[in-house]
Amino acid sequence: MTYDFVLSLPPFVFKVKNNIKFVFENACAMYGEACSEQLAGDEFIDFTLSINDGGGLRKIFKPQARFLCDEKEPFKPLTHSQAYAMLEWGMNWTVAAHEFSYVIIHSAVLEKDGKAILFPAPPGSGKSTLTAFLANNGWRLMSDEMALITPNSKTVTPFVRPICLKNASIPLAKQWFPDSVFSSIAKDTHKGDVIHMAPNKSAMLGKQQTAEIVGVVFPNYDTTKSLEIYQLNMAESYMQLVDNAFNFTAIGEPAFSTITRIIEQVRSFEIFYNDLKDVEAFLSEDVID
Repeated sequence: MTYDFVLSLPPFVFKVKNNIKFVFENACAMYGEACSEQLAGDEFIDFTLSINDGGGLRKIFKPQARFLCDEKEPFKPLTHSQAYAMLEWGMNWTVAAHEFSYVIIHSAVLEKDGKAILFPAPPGSGKSTLTAFLANNGWRLMSDEMALITPNSKTVTPFVRPICLKNASIPLAKQWFPDSVFSSIAKDTHKGDVIHMAPNKSAMLGKQQTAEIVGVVFPNYDTTKSLEIYQLNMAESYMQLVDNAFNFTAIGEPAFSTITRIIEQVRSFEIFYNDLKDVEAFLSEDVID
């Protein structure tokens, strides 16, 4: 039996061929009305994905999940219970590998009062926990993973997706946000235990509302440090943004000029913190205002 579905996630539409029931159930829970069984009349498909079990005897004795994008398989199969997380990661890979109309930076994006802040960060920095906190405390989630920036501008386009939480942040998020919707847990992935938290109503309502970048913040969660703030010079900010840009080499000059525009026109900070409320106050008072 198949459980195919369509995800309408501006600026992209994904067709997902799928025979794993809980993947469909999780997608419906995470995306609500943006997940449907058929394509809307005025839409066209940008990417065709597949998430399926391995088939054959392995399906019985050691079930796995396989991800394909346009019939190409970029990843090795994962444990069957990790199938939904694999789909989310596969969607990230698909956009990063194939989309060239935006400069794409590995970054969370949060908006307040029409102004957006980028939060580029490597795994383990606490980015997604900070994102979840801000998204439930007066900020609009534009993305947890990707900043889609219009070339030669500071305009960022939303790509609203679930927030990916890992390990110790999972029980914290469930305690802090008991009314939020969470996916099933993917245990023992290469990132540890992983769960996805659905975008809230304000994020979905604003899924086509762009914003102008007014700041770049590189977050570092550190239990031993109260809030420490360091303003970066343009060279430091440039190098870190380039390191986090998925398609910098592929796009070339437009990516260079876009990142240069950002570092010349907005301030960049590196922060160390152990209290999310302190970070929110800094962002609201010193970056947004």
